[in-house]
Amino acid sequence: MILHQISPYIRVAMDNIVEGSWVIKERQLFDYELLYIMEGKVIVTIEDAVYEGVRGDIFLFRPKQRHKIKKVGKQRLRQPHIHFDFFYTEDSEKVKVSFRPIEEIEPEELAYFRPDIIDEMPVPLSSHLRLKNPVFIEKMLLDIIYEYETKMPFYEFKVKGLFIQLWTQLLRENYWSLNSHVETNMHALMHIKQYLMHNTNRKVSLDEIARMSGISKHYLVRLFQQAFGMSPIQYHQLMRAHAARHMIQFTADPLTIIAENMGFSSIHAFSRFFKTVEGKSPSYYRRKG
Repeated sequence: MILHQISPYIRVAMDNIVEGSWVIKERQLFDYELLYIMEGKVIVTIEDAVYEGVRGDIFLFRPKQRHKIKKVGKQRLRQPHIHFDFFYTEDSEKVKVSFRPIEEIEPEELAYFRPDIIDEMPVPLSSHLRLKNPVFIEKMLLDIIYEYETKMPFYEFKVKGLFIQLWTQLLRENYWSLNSHVETNMHALMHIKQYLMHNTNRKVSLDEIARMSGISKHYLVRLFQQAFGMSPIQYHQLMRAHAARHMIQFTADPLTIIAENMGFSSIHAFSRFFKTVEGKSPSYYRRKG
C-alpha cells in the first residue's frame, strides 16, 4: 500500500489573510497543495470544474493540474495552506512553488513535477471536500503552520508526523462521505469492537454478536468489513491471539493452562488456532518471551 511508503516534505506552510481583491491566475504546480477556507469565499476552477469555496472547504491541487483561484465578496479571505511532496527526494529543497502554466515553464524545470500518486490512495480523493469536522482539520493545519514558521529544533520531523495525521483525517473524511451508512452506525460498531475485546477468553459466534447489537448478521458483516477492513469474527480472532500472545510472553503459565484460560478445549485446538491467526505456534512466542 502506498501509505506505507509516504515520507512527506513540507515545502511551504502559511496562514494567508487577504483583505482586498485577490486572484491566482491559471497555473500548474510542481507539487501538491492543500488549501483550506477558514474565512471568506472563493471561486476555484480545477481543469474544467468550477467550485465555490466557503468556510470549512478544503481543496487539493495535484501536480500538473490546471487551476485558478479568485476571491469573491468584500469579506476578508483567510486561507491556510501547505505545499508538499509525499516523498522527500534529493531535489525536494530546490523545487519552488509554481505560478505559471506548463507552457511557460522552462524545459529544465519539467523534472521538478512530482509524481501524482493520488489515484493510488486507498479511497478516492476529490479535488474539493466540504468537511464535516472542519475545526479538527483546521487545528491540525494550523499546528503544521506553527511548527513550520517557528522552526524549533527538529521541526522538519515534527511536521512530517503532523502532516501524516492530517492526511489520515482527510482520507477518513473522504471515506465517510462515500460510506455514510458506516458513519451512521459507527457508535454501534465501536460497541461491538469493545464487546469482542472484552470477551477474548472464549469463542464468540456471529449469532451472538447480531443479538447483542440488534443488527442483522449479513448487514453487520458488511458494515464491520467496510469500517475496519475485516469481519467481526476475524477481528475477534485477532484480539484472542493478541491476548494469548501476551500471556505466553509475560507469564510463566504452562501453555496448557493458557489454552484453558482462553477457552480452548485442548492445547491442540489452541495451537491450530494460533497457527491459523499468527502463522506461528504458541511455543514460538514463549521462546521469544
